[in-house]
Order: sequence, then structure tokens, then C-alpha cells
Amino acid sequence: MKKHPFIYLASQSPRRRQLLDQLGVRHELLLAAPDEDAEALEEHVPGEEPAVYCERVTQLKLDAAVARLKKRGLPPAPVLCADTTVALGRRIFGKPADADDAVATLQRLSGRTHRVMTAVALASGRARTSALSVSTVRFAPMPTHVIAAYVASGEPFGKAGAYAIQSRVAAWIERIAGSYSGIMGLPLHETARLLLDAGVEFQE
Repeated sequence: MKKHPFIYLASQSPRRRQLLDQLGVRHELLLAAPDEDAEALEEHVPGEEPAVYCERVTQLKLDAAVARLKKRGLPPAPVLCADTTVALGRRIFGKPADADDAVATLQRLSGRTHRVMTAVALASGRARTSALSVSTVRFAPMPTHVIAAYVASGEPFGKAGAYAIQSRVAAWIERIAGSYSGIMGLPLHETARLLLDAGVEFQE
């Protein structure tokens, strides 16, 4: 099997970079150009199940990233994409559009258990592999002033479900079941399996 000393990560998330560093995987960013409408890839299809949505969006991101790699004429290497989706029942909570949306989202999640799904997809040459991590998170009831202060901090923006588990809102998380790194945005167990199977080298 051909060995790969590095991969391309098609994600702006600093948390995913941090988690790849934790694995010891060298990576280069492969980000969308200004003329690419990356946000359009995350549009919902009415009635779509959250897990199906999460996996579909991840594959669309991978399609776009592979095309980007070819267009730019960069050295070949595996390309990794991921998408994190927060769902309460069948309802999907994406990145909040504004402060009011962030407040409304956190009010809905307060005192309830929701699911956090992160799909991971890897393209290595013509081969494609993928995995889905599903975890649950339960918030204690959060007072209005706590939600308002958290939203005012700016932390919820750019994050599915309007929160980051590694932020101060974790003080209100009663319990989780599943993958902590998956809730952060990149499930390490599933990601490591995909990368090892593709021949990606891990640094000591």
C-alpha cells in the first residue's frame, strides 16, 4: 500500500486541526476559494433525517474539495472532510444566523437531550471511505441570563447547535454518551481508522 506523509483537510475548523495534531497527522488546509459558495452545500432538504443530512453534506464537501485539489494542481494526497450536525428529534440545528437564533437554539436544547452527529469522509485516489459518529448530550436547564451571556461572548457563532462543548457552556452539560472528540467536530477513533486504512502515516 502506498504511504501518505500528509493529508489535505478541507475545513476551516481550528478544532479539527487540533484533533488531527493530537493524532499526529500532518495536514495542509484545502479551503474554498472566495468564488465558491461553501455555505450552499449545507442547505437542508425538507423532511431529511439528520443523519442522512450529515452524511450527504459531508460527501458534497468532499466532492468540492477533490475538485478544488485538481483545479489547483496541488500534489496528490488524501483529502479529509467532516460535518457536524446537532439534532433534537428530527429537527436540525445548524450554525445560528444571528444572536436571536443562537438564543432560541440554546433555549430549545436547555434541559433536554440532543444528538450530535459527525460524519467523516476521506478520498484517497479513486477510493472513498466514510464513517458516522453519533453521540448524545444532555444540558441541564440553563437560566436566561446564562444563555444571554454565552451568546454575547460570540462563542456560539459558526458552530452547529450554537455551542462548543469545550467552551464554558460545558458547566451546564449534565452528561454525554459517545465520542467527546466527535462532539468537538472530528471523532478520533473513526477518523484514525479511515486514515490508517488509506496508508496515512502518523507521526511519533
